[in-house]
Amino acid sequence: MSAFVDREDLNKALETLKAGGLILYPTDTIWGIGCDATNPEAVEKVFQLKGRDKSKSLIVLLHNDNQLASYVNEIPDVAYQLIEYTDKPLTIVYSNAKNLASNAIAEDGSIGIRIVKHPFCEQLLQRFRKPIISTSANISGEPTAKDFDEIAEAIKTGVDYIVAYDQHVKTDGKSSTIMKLDPSGKFEFIRK
Repeated sequence: MSAFVDREDLNKALETLKAGGLILYPTDTIWGIGCDATNPEAVEKVFQLKGRDKSKSLIVLLHNDNQLASYVNEIPDVAYQLIEYTDKPLTIVYSNAKNLASNAIAEDGSIGIRIVKHPFCEQLLQRFRKPIISTSANISGEPTAKDFDEIAEAIKTGVDYIVAYDQHVKTDGKSSTIMKLDPSGKFEFIRK
């Protein structure tokens, strides 16, 4: 992972998000398909591209845990401790999501949110000032691409902008740990 983020690459991704388009971008886990998480039309494009069942929820990325209160009604105090002390990417599923596209939120009203620690994502999120959808860059039911070279051509041609940052970097191909956290602070692991 390179620390240098090309300004033009960042600006093109930002323009695409603002226009309601889809981006293909590196994250702190695997390559993802992203869009404005507050734009229902953009979120619909993600479902269409992936051929994903609309009953399956999506993950949202934020760059700072201070933003959680804007998108979740009740945040247990333990959430902040989990985010601070985790040593690997952690997606937390919260109850009672708000201020997001309705089709990004699960049928039970929950949403998975990860505070991302990745140079490109952090800068993109800081500049965009809204949450971004992150879902694996694959057709639903197909294997998850471990790095950029494994991403199917249908995904690459189906997005509006492909981020240049980190295309050459090989990752371990691991998705984040997912934990469901209810307002009382009780939690269960969905994916370790």
